[in-house]
Amino acid sequence: MSAFSRFTPLISALPSTVPFVGPEAIERQRGRAVLARIGANENGFGPAPSVLAAISEEAGNIWKYNDPENFALREALGAHLGVTSANIAIAGGIDELLGQIVRLVIEPGAPVVTSLGAYPTFNFHVAGFGGRLVTVPYVKDREDLDGLLEAVKRENAPLVYFANPDNPMGSWWDADSIVAFARALPETTLMVLDEAYSETGPASSLPSIAALIDLPNIVRTRTFSKAYGLAGSRTGYVISTPGTAQAFDKIRNHFGMNRLATAAALAALKDQAYLTEVIGRIHAARERIGRIARANGFEPLPSATNFVAIDAGRDGAYARAIVDGLMEHGVFIRMPGVAPLNRCIRVSVGPEADMSLFEETLPQVLKAIGDPARCRNL
Repeated sequence: MSAFSRFTPLISALPSTVPFVGPEAIERQRGRAVLARIGANENGFGPAPSVLAAISEEAGNIWKYNDPENFALREALGAHLGVTSANIAIAGGIDELLGQIVRLVIEPGAPVVTSLGAYPTFNFHVAGFGGRLVTVPYVKDREDLDGLLEAVKRENAPLVYFANPDNPMGSWWDADSIVAFARALPETTLMVLDEAYSETGPASSLPSIAALIDLPNIVRTRTFSKAYGLAGSRTGYVISTPGTAQAFDKIRNHFGMNRLATAAALAALKDQAYLTEVIGRIHAARERIGRIARANGFEPLPSATNFVAIDAGRDGAYARAIVDGLMEHGVFIRMPGVAPLNRCIRVSVGPEADMSLFEETLPQVLKAIGDPARCRNL
């Protein structure tokens, strides 16, 4: 298959990969419909009715470009968080923001510290801008703060990534530990504090905005994709000092935000009563996933997210057999990609029908798999 002959050496050397294979691609590959979409950490409970009404009301204006300054949403987020709009940068989801952050900081060959097995899309962006990943193993299924700090100092790294609560394990650190880690970093190291699941964790895991807002080398990334149920609309934001937040204006796509997504985010922020309700449903579904796991002889890991990592007790081959077997029944889940985390499967919360199908099919899959030694030869 021929390709253009003058791509940059970096692009020519990169593999043609995507961080995640979507359920739509799996449907096409297998010729089987997804019946329970509980693998992508989406919020299957969906957005508030008030949000859907706002999208419908704004739909007639879709011929207009979105405000390139994202003024209304930055003002609303600033008021919601108790900061100024200058502390906020907006983009099409955290994934887009991660690419912008790497572009702002990383030159080819520069070291970037992250945890081994953490969010693959961040690694994808680091590779795309020529950075050199330096990875630190998890300790007891949590990101290793001491190990990350040691690696940053050893490598003189300009960028470190840390997610709290964590994806893919659902684990978390307390707010005081995170603040101590952030303040121990060299001023020349930018920290990405990925808080995609900030709304679904315990209050003790979330540093106050005031605790870090004075640090120009800390960027906190948040999203409307998870608790607010707007993954498909792609709206994420950064919280930082004004100088750091405004640096995004130098490289971002100023017309990249979707007008309907902006209307949805504004309405979602206003409807905090619905957010409280849906977080309760997320917590209840997490508990149900835990009960299903234990009923099948597995151990659910404690989770502060909208998914549960389930320790299947063996290895990656066994976990992969479970993932593939469930998909044969139309149940889409995922698993971590790096050992020893890949002994687990990862199940997103979802509505009653999805949870019931998972509960019904998991024992069937385990029975079909049989001897776990056989999985290594599948």
